[in-house]
Amino acid sequence: MMSVILRISLLIFSISLIVVTTYVLRNGKIPIKYSLLWYFCSIIILVLSIFPSIIEFVANLIGFKTLSNLVIAIIISLLLFLTMALTIIVSDQNKKITLLVQEISLLKQKNDK
Repeated sequence: MMSVILRISLLIFSISLIVVTTYVLRNGKIPIKYSLLWYFCSIIILVLSIFPSIIEFVANLIGFKTLSNLVIAIIISLLLFLTMALTIIVSDQNKKITLLVQEISLLKQKNDK
């Protein structure tokens, strides 16, 4: 059984993550497509905090001794997922910047002639 303190902590964490993501999105600091990753992770944590039976079933299925260890493993997995997704985004942006610099160099070279 998931302790009440752990459930409340997860609930507060997920709601805080939703609020921060919404605040950053409204201020125009990140586009919607990037905020969806954060909303996805926060909703997973929210669902697990509201319905602890899901996490208890998974813990028994996988073989975790305590639910807190599984919660930590889930949060680390979500962070790794976010890191991979953001790495892909940064890599794509890097390719676009390189292409843009090359195009500008060609235009400058063409303009100088």
